[in-house]
Amino acid sequence: MQVKVKKIMVVGAGQMGSGIAQVAAQAGVKVVLNDITQEFVARGLSRIEKNLEKDVSKGKKTAEEKAAILANFTPSISLDDAKDCDVVIEAAMENLAVKREIFQKLDQICPPQTILATNTSSLPITELASVTKRPEKVIGMHFMNPVPVMKLVEIIRGLETTDEVYKVIEEMTVNFGKVPVEVNDAPGFVSNRVLMPMINEAIFCLYEGVGKPEAIDQVMKLGMNHPMGPLALADLIGLDTCLYIMEVLYDGFKDSKYRPCPLLRQYVKAGRLGVKSGRGFYVYNK
Repeated sequence: MQVKVKKIMVVGAGQMGSGIAQVAAQAGVKVVLNDITQEFVARGLSRIEKNLEKDVSKGKKTAEEKAAILANFTPSISLDDAKDCDVVIEAAMENLAVKREIFQKLDQICPPQTILATNTSSLPITELASVTKRPEKVIGMHFMNPVPVMKLVEIIRGLETTDEVYKVIEEMTVNFGKVPVEVNDAPGFVSNRVLMPMINEAIFCLYEGVGKPEAIDQVMKLGMNHPMGPLALADLIGLDTCLYIMEVLYDGFKDSKYRPCPLLRQYVKAGRLGVKSGRGFYVYNK
């Protein structure tokens, strides 16, 4: 099986989904951008257009190139529009029940050769694959945020994922201008298994009064040469997402080192979710 990926659907037009859709369209791939309402799809397309306009204003792209990229998009509010896609990349919210339902529907809609990929940052690929009749064609593609800028894509095989499917997704990732890295199906993969405990430990430092947010972030930026501090990064990711991933790690390994900090739980319960809510460890103007 050697599939030339010409058309994909991205399910979820939020920050991650619209970013994935943008890099695909820039690579000349036809993209069906899907979400549950016209408003969400329009918002995603607007975000893409703004990103491309910035590139035009900086001289990185011409107005003609921008128009050609935007011409690759088809808006969609029905998963039925995936019926002639080579690959579907699901980028819905990080919730296993939501993703399982999407995969069950896609499995019924898509022709047998369609590859189903998920942009999950922590959930088991094998478990998502198990709700389909094509577990060998299910794979993880964990893009980094912001997608148009970040080079890495973690590619995660499920238990049944074939070498042929892996090869198609690896080549597509390179075509998107990204660097594919193969990792195995374990809670949090590599990226979040390493990153999230560091963020959680930084939150413990704040919780225990070891340092203020600015101090903790400065230590990691200036001392460890990180581009941004762990608390600012947590705000950018979303504290609800950080908590969810820590829960996945804690449930998956049953190891106390993955116990979410009580302060993280408290902030999420209070609605302090970071940049998206206007307040997390720092205050933001929405």
